[in-house]
This record gives sequence, structure tokens and C-alpha cells, in this order.
Amino acid sequence: MSLEDRVSIKEIIEKLNLEVVHMPENKDYYVYTQDINRPGLQFAGYFEYFAHDRIQIVGKSEYNYFSNMNDETRSKVLDEFFSYEVPALIVSRALEVKPDVIKYAKKHERVVLSTTRNTTRLVNTLSNYLDTKLAPHTTIHGVLVDVYGIGVLIKGESSIGKSETALELVQRGHRLVADDAVEIRKIDESILTGQSPELLRHFLEIRGIGIIDVRSLYGVGAVKNSKGIDIVVHLESWDENKYYDRLGLDKEYEEILELKVEKLVVPVKPGRNTAMVIEVAAMNFRQKGMGYDAAQEFTKKLAKLIDTK
Repeated sequence: MSLEDRVSIKEIIEKLNLEVVHMPENKDYYVYTQDINRPGLQFAGYFEYFAHDRIQIVGKSEYNYFSNMNDETRSKVLDEFFSYEVPALIVSRALEVKPDVIKYAKKHERVVLSTTRNTTRLVNTLSNYLDTKLAPHTTIHGVLVDVYGIGVLIKGESSIGKSETALELVQRGHRLVADDAVEIRKIDESILTGQSPELLRHFLEIRGIGIIDVRSLYGVGAVKNSKGIDIVVHLESWDENKYYDRLGLDKEYEEILELKVEKLVVPVKPGRNTAMVIEVAAMNFRQKGMGYDAAQEFTKKLAKLIDTK
């Protein structure tokens, strides 16, 4: 398992502003799954099928149930619970962590954390964070822009004009998400989101000028940290001998992380305004999502005209 397929417990503590009740020194702890477990059955003494590799969340229900146990049973359950390699135990609602919990956490070198969040909010926040961090991911060479709310991934051979097109789109009021390298994550079974690596965020490389800071030049409204990917636009040099779709009836797709994304091939030649073409492509995609397909409508009218002749 690669280092990118895990999340440090220390990172989770920092991002979610959790309080450390106990954490052994000189040891790192990681979580490898997005799933979360509420150990109600385990506190009742049932440890078969215990999902111990997940972060364990204790809410008010588990807390009150476990508090009513006698000391001998509590000790036995806690000893067995912490004998499993749980990534961390988080107690919600600022509930008091009892001394016996800390005792057995120390014995087995486990992490115990606390938060003032209610249980539902904690579970939702933590699940969303882990989903993002541990989702299947890849990095693609290209440019990602937000055009009229549509995430457009611009691809093409080097020096075809991807960054220059993105710059013109920014000047036309759209937003840059990533240039050169786009980190793509599969957040759900049907959702891809892209963002820029931290080092490259908000920067564009324009040949002949160099690196420019889009946020600094055009303001915070010209950039966006992440965006869902709706369509792929592949730029290529105009080939007189190649057939290009003129009606928009031929559907092409590109597979990214096992998901098919609609793909448009846009030929580039001097005098053609590529940024404007991408704007129209985004608006047309949005219109089709609202139930109107201009190409199909044109075909219907043409067929009707032919039938009347």
C-alpha cells in the first residue's frame, strides 16, 4: 500500500481540531479506510466481525450504555477492545473520557481523542474528509477550468495552447482550477473532482512570459481550488484530411478512473478563437443537461422537412 493510500491521525487531529486525550510518543498512526465504526456491539462484549481498522466513534448512546456497566465488565471489554489495532477512538460531545479508558489505551498504545462536535456532525465531517483523502486518484497533464459552472478539462499535446486558452477564459470571467498537472479523485461512483497540486495552485505557465500568478493578477474570483470534471476538451492541430463532427451527434468519451467523461475534439488553427469555442461547448453541455439537445432538434427538423418533400 502506497503512502498516498493512508491518512495520518496527526493530520486528522489538525484538520478537524480534535483534542488529544492520549497519544503515545514516538509512534505514527494511520487510517487506511474511509469507513467509520461506532463500537456499540463491542462495548456489549461482541467482538466478532469487529471492523477494528476503522476510526471508532463514541457518541452519547454508546457512552451512556458503557457507563452503566460494572467495573469488572468494563475492564474486560476495554482490555479486549484496545488489544485490536484501532487507528483512534474519538469521543464526541465533549463527554468525559474516564480514567479506565485512558488506562487501557496506554497499555495497548492506542490513540484517544475528544471533540465538542455532536456525533452526527463529527461522523459527516470525518467521512467527507476521509472520502476525499482516500478516494482513487490519478494525475493528468492538462488544464482544468470552471466555465459557466461546468468543469472543463483541457487536454492536448505540448505547446498546443492549453494554458493560453485558459488565460483567455480567465480574462473572459471564468475561473482557473489547475494548470499543467491536474490531480483527479473519484469521490463517488459517478463523480470526478480535480484540483491543482499545492505547489502549482493559482499559477499559469505562459510561453514567452513565464509563470504568472492568476489570483494575484486577476483577484480571488478568477481561481477555484477544486471542481467536478464534466467534459474533456482535447485540442489538436487542424488536420485537413481528418473528419471532424459538424453536427454534434457523434459522442466520444474518455475513461478516467473507470468513469466515462464526454469528450470533444477541437481542432486548432490560426485565427480560430479556441476560448470562445470552449465557452460555447460548456453552455451547450449545460443546455443538454437541462433536456435540450440542439443537434437532435436540428436532425428532427431536417427529417420532418425531408418527409414533407
